[in-house]
Formats: sequence, structure tokens, C-alpha cells
Amino acid sequence: MNMAVIVPLLLFLIFYFLIGVWANRYVKTSNNFLQEYFLGGRELGGFVLAMTLIATYGSASSFIGGPGVAYTTGLGWVLLSMAQLPTGYFVLMVLGKKFAIIARKNNYITIIDFLKDRYKSNIIVLISALSIIIFLFSSMIAQWVGGGRLIESLTGLSYQTSLLIFAVTVLVYVLIGGFRAVVLTDTAQGIVMLIGTIVLLIATIMAGGGLQSIMSKLTAENPNFISPYGANRQLTSLYVSTFWILVGVGVIGLPQMAVRAMSYKDSKSMHRAIIIGTAVIGTIMFGMHLIGVLARGILPGIEIGDKVMPMLTLEVLSPVLAGFVLSAPMAAIMSTISSLLILVSSTVVKDIYLNFIKPNATEKQIKQTSFWVTTLIGAAVILFALNPPDLLVWLNLFSFGGLESVFIWPIVLGLYWGKGNKYGAISSMIIGMSSYILFDRLYPSALGMHTVVLPILFSLITFILVSLAVPSVGKRGTAG
Repeated sequence: MNMAVIVPLLLFLIFYFLIGVWANRYVKTSNNFLQEYFLGGRELGGFVLAMTLIATYGSASSFIGGPGVAYTTGLGWVLLSMAQLPTGYFVLMVLGKKFAIIARKNNYITIIDFLKDRYKSNIIVLISALSIIIFLFSSMIAQWVGGGRLIESLTGLSYQTSLLIFAVTVLVYVLIGGFRAVVLTDTAQGIVMLIGTIVLLIATIMAGGGLQSIMSKLTAENPNFISPYGANRQLTSLYVSTFWILVGVGVIGLPQMAVRAMSYKDSKSMHRAIIIGTAVIGTIMFGMHLIGVLARGILPGIEIGDKVMPMLTLEVLSPVLAGFVLSAPMAAIMSTISSLLILVSSTVVKDIYLNFIKPNATEKQIKQTSFWVTTLIGAAVILFALNPPDLLVWLNLFSFGGLESVFIWPIVLGLYWGKGNKYGAISSMIIGMSSYILFDRLYPSALGMHTVVLPILFSLITFILVSLAVPSVGKRGTAG
């Protein structure tokens, strides 16, 4: 156990906990518990909005799983990862102003609030809630595993013990501080992620004797490591192009990202967030995945991809600096899982409990239910994370694809296409979810494309055809 590494990491964890304590005073004094706990009072400025988008999107997949895949695949995976560059731009430009205006006007707390009001359908509420719980549960398992792996690599403790340490820390600050604690820690974590990426990239290049030296070693091992096609030439032009749908434009359909588009303060904040977010996410995604490739020239033979980043950091940096840099993936994991916890908790409390179980619940009952639901979800994820997969990036990408297949068209066309109705939305969501799971299990690379492409296409066609074929009866939703 290397205390020089652990102490800086521990200080960051204490700092995040104190943010949760500070944010708790807003939860206690707020006149609207739901809006404060699940949206932070809609008060996000431009810098904070950019950082919470980045920190929510940049996860264990970006800092541990992604570089682990790059280690085994080569520079082709770096090229593929840069499809994530316009993530914040797409979310805020497509949803942005219009989404925020109608969310304030109608007091929406969750994405499902918007869908329910737009389509006037309880079936949509249930499908949406089920989709969020299923797919985000998968994503949370990936984050829990990433945190456990990281602490395991640093401390020498067992994976199970490391997992519990990480999980308890995250649960505490989310439970007491709510959404405001999440976005404030996101801001601090986003800064750490950016600085940590730059420091580790420079140190890795220096440790390898420069880029030319590292690339020569990679070429000698396998020339395909420095090609755009991957070590086994598995990254075809079609696959790389269609992957852009999953981690680029399709991100609009991720509820954890879309909810940020209803939580900022004003349009100036949104425009500033687009500029800052694009620059920072580009730097982080390029830097971390390139580091994964370069690590192969310094530490060849690592068998578990998720251990590449921790092992490389401990190899090329001094212990104290390594502790700081390793707080970057820890920050990414914590910020993502805290956001997902809040989102799943709000889905259960706001969209299921208040809609179908106890519509007249008191403020005290809502608070108690929110805390218990968040705790139970966290505990359930821990149990599933006790037996982790070798590369957690695939769990995360499965979650992304599933959510996008279900939500992208009901959200986007619900905002911009007046003829869209509940029949089209319900059919689209069912086709999107079922076809995605089917293709993911049976035909993961249908026609050489990424799995998500055909389900998104099918759900779009279904939405349009059914909406036109079965006109709505009565008045459209107020959000339409």
C-alpha cells in the first residue's frame, strides 16, 4: 500500500464529501424539494454546465475502459473515440433553449415529465422508467467496477473491499447533497480530469523516450497498431463512421445528458458551456485514449485492459503526482455514477411513486422515499458489481445504445415535429428497445455497422409512420 499515492486521493474524497455537506443546506432550506434535490434549482452557470456535461459523460469508460481497449487495438481506437468531440454541442444546440423554456414553463423535473406532458400517456411513462432503470443499471455497474478496480490497483486491497470503500463514499455525498452536490463535485472533478489528462500524457511520452521511440516499438510488434484499422484490422470505415452515431449525435437521447439541458440559468450560460465543453471534452478524450496506446510501448503484456491506466500512472509519475492524476479517473467515475444515481432515483420517485403509487405524498414522505430509493439502488448495483467483466467499456456502451434507441426520437421529434403523437412514440420506444437488445445479443455488427444504427433507424421509421397512420384524438400535449 503506497501511502504517498493514497493520501492525495483521500484528500480529494474528503473534499467531495464536504461539498455534499455544504449542498445539503440548500436541500434543507428549499421550498421545492424535488426541484432542488433533482435539478439544483435550475441555477447552473456556463462553466458549471460545461463541466457537469463533461463529468457526466466522461466516465470509467473514458478513463479506464476506453484506454484499455486502445491498449489492445491501437491508434484506430483513438480516431474512433474522437467521435465524442461534439457531444456537448449536440446536446445543447438540439435541445438547448427550447427544452429549457418549456421545462421552466411546465415545471418539469425529469425527462419523463416532458414525455408524459407531450404525449399524454402513462404507457410512455412506464416504458421510459423501465428503460432508464434497465440500461442505467448496467451503466452504473460499469462505474462501480471502475472505482473498485482503481482502488484495488492503488491499495492492494481485495476488489470487494475496494468496491465497498468507493461505493460508500459516493452514496454519502449524493444522499445528503442531491443534484447541487453532484454538479458542484462535477465541476471540481472536470478540472481534475483535464489537468490529470495533460500531465499523464506528457509524462507518458517522456517515459517512453518520445513519440517516435514509442511508435517504433508499436510498429515492430504489429504495424496495425499505428493504422486506423486496429490491431486485427477490425475497425472498418463503416464501423468507425457508424460508431459516431452512438457517441456523437445519439447522445441527445441519453436522459442523463438531456436533463442538463433543462437545468441551466440562461442562454448566455448555454452558449459558454458549448464552447468550454467542446474544448475540454476533445482534450480529455484524445489525451486519455492516446495514452492507452502509448502505454503498450512502455508496459507491454498487461492482460486486463482496465488495469492499464492505474499501472501506467504508477510507473511514469512520482507517488504524490500519481495520487493527483489518479484522482482524475476517480473523479470521472464518481461524477458519472452520482449523476446516474440521481437520475434513476428521480425516475422511481417522481415518475413512478408520485404518478402511480402516492400522488398526494407530503414533502416529508417524498424526502424519505428519495433517500431510501437512492440507497437501495446503490446497494443493488454493488451486489451486481461484485463479479466484474474484464472490460467494463462494453457495459457502458451497451447502456448508451439502449437508451438512445428508446429516447432519441420521442425527445427530438416531440420537441420539433407537431404531428408526432403518443402512438408513434410508444411504437418507436418498443421497437427501439427490442431491436437493440436483439441485435446486441444476436447480430452485434449487422452489415458491418455498430449495433445501435439499425435500432435507431427502425425507431425513427416507426415513429413517423405510426404517427401519420394513427392521428391523435383530442388536444396535443402542452409541450408540443
